[in-house]
Amino acid sequence: MTHTRSPPFVHVEGIHNFRDLGGYPTGSYTDTAPFSVRRNFIFRCAEPSKITPAGVRTVKSLGITTMFDLRSGTELEKQKARAPVVNIDGIRREFVPVFADKDYSPESIALRYKDYASSGTEGFTRAYADILHNAPPSYTHILRHIRDQPGEACVIHCTAGKDRTGVLAALILALAGVDDRSIAEEYALTEIGLAPLGPAMLEHLLKEPALNGNREGALNMLSAKAANMSATLKMIDEQYGGVEGYVRENCGLTARDIEQVRRNLISTDETPLH
Repeated sequence: MTHTRSPPFVHVEGIHNFRDLGGYPTGSYTDTAPFSVRRNFIFRCAEPSKITPAGVRTVKSLGITTMFDLRSGTELEKQKARAPVVNIDGIRREFVPVFADKDYSPESIALRYKDYASSGTEGFTRAYADILHNAPPSYTHILRHIRDQPGEACVIHCTAGKDRTGVLAALILALAGVDDRSIAEEYALTEIGLAPLGPAMLEHLLKEPALNGNREGALNMLSAKAANMSATLKMIDEQYGGVEGYVRENCGLTARDIEQVRRNLISTDETPLH
């Protein structure tokens, strides 16, 4: 069983849901084995405000040069008392908000999408469509980093490392050639990554008027079911003609750019996770 001290998770003291996007098999093959997404290149996590000195040492040992923060200015202001911005010596923090002036934490999403707290996938798909609509400036910046800086590892995060981060992670894996099922399963690992925070997050959400004490709805909001990402990938296919179509039309990357991103993401000499 996967847990937060085994791959693809990396134990970083003080940061939850920290994991490597590498290791997943792609659709490319040598004569004997599949290629896989490079390990130790792209990481994802929840917000890092509680990182400890030991956690800082771990992050530096991974060779990470850049930390991309997807949160909005409004969100950072709201969270500054309990989750202040962290700057780590030697690592660039780049502020690349998906939403310039919206709080897009899970509880705020509930206010916009009542069915986000229902048991189906519709609310997540609608919320993730909104992310995709607003994300091009943010996502483009990070995709260009992957295109232009193959030797510089980075970590991407929002608040929980679930929604904005999860959508971008899905795009990155899809561009590398990872199949939809594996992408959805990677997304679902967030439930393991955030499990230690579950009780506190649930208590916080249940205080939101939009949920009106709806425990089942709050649990669904905190979930990261594979079905939600599967439905989102289907939506991307239907609305944008696939991930490459989204990246070309909304992020301005050319076919040559996308091929370079793919080359930089793929390893030919590592054993895939499965």
